[in-house]
Amino acid sequence: MTKFTEIKASTYEEMSREAAKIIFNDLKSKKDTVLGLATGSTPEGMYDALSNMINDVDLDLSEVTTFNLDEYVGLDEDNDQSYHYFMEKNLFSKIDVPKENIHILNGVADDIDEEVKEYEALIDEKGIDIQVLGIGRNGHIAFNEPGTSFESLTQRVKLTDETIEDNARFFEKKEDVPTEALSMGLATIMKAKKIILLISGSNKQEARNLFVSGEVSEDLPVSILHNHPNVILLTDSEARGE
Repeated sequence: MTKFTEIKASTYEEMSREAAKIIFNDLKSKKDTVLGLATGSTPEGMYDALSNMINDVDLDLSEVTTFNLDEYVGLDEDNDQSYHYFMEKNLFSKIDVPKENIHILNGVADDIDEEVKEYEALIDEKGIDIQVLGIGRNGHIAFNEPGTSFESLTQRVKLTDETIEDNARFFEKKEDVPTEALSMGLATIMKAKKIILLISGSNKQEARNLFVSGEVSEDLPVSILHNHPNVILLTDSEARGE
């Protein structure tokens, strides 16, 4: 088991800046960096800080490629709750990655099975240099809920009631939250050369403690990261209960 590195920030803003710095330095040193990106409230501050760093020096991103972790089934890219929309608003509208280099799963694809198969194949072809992850209260990463096989690849998944409940705040009512999503699998995530795990807020304290405890089990999807050689955990003081 590999020991992860934990960067302990005091505030959410500091955690976000530290994560952005790691990515920014990799983009500077490797022009064709492939980024794996996450959605949700946790990485918003990082995307804000990263876009500012990139624009301050007018960094050339013409060879950068991105892959997103997941997307809701049934939401097209113009839906303001889709992850396409989130990424455009929080990152891609602010920086200059070529549109053809941006890859996000299509939740309204005619053939979902073909969509996930092709996405996995493209990840294998390109490789991912840095994968950004958040964590759910139940220890899920991407939409890989407790019990997901460590061997899982990009797939269609059913969301748990807890995840639907957590995501309901983004929708008008709970009934509007999609019950399925497309998601990179746990084995897909593990293909990345480096993983940045962001954990912020007191509501994620238990999930962080479970991860840090070191127990590896499919009941705690995030625990698979203990089998990865290069994981950087970034936390704020609330997530650590300090």
